[in-house]
Amino acid sequence: YGVDLQAVSLEIDVDATRGIDQAVPCGLIINELVSNALKHGFPPGVQGQVRIHLTAKNGLLELIVQNDGRRFPEELNFRNTDSLGLQLVNALTEQLHGTIVLDRSDGTCFTVTFAEQA
Repeated sequence: YGVDLQAVSLEIDVDATRGIDQAVPCGLIINELVSNALKHGFPPGVQGQVRIHLTAKNGLLELIVQNDGRRFPEELNFRNTDSLGLQLVNALTEQLHGTIVLDRSDGTCFTVTFAEQA
């Protein structure tokens, strides 16, 4: 994506392990959202960090993919877009029977919450 690897750091904090039925959709969601962050959030000269967090609490899993680069555009609706990648993220969230929320207050932060499988 032409990102300066010295300018963008990656933080991964995963304290929950998943079975294959949840791990694969999570991995695909992470791949799409990190790809979008690198492609759109960090043009030349912009430094920052991409964070991936997966935590379990009270029977729920919370996956957070966040970056402090350029914000996701206000005029775009990530739930209704021509972007195949974001369509995939939404479909995978539905597959997990989860919810997805976008916070643009400090960069771009997607939070996917879904029930833990036994």
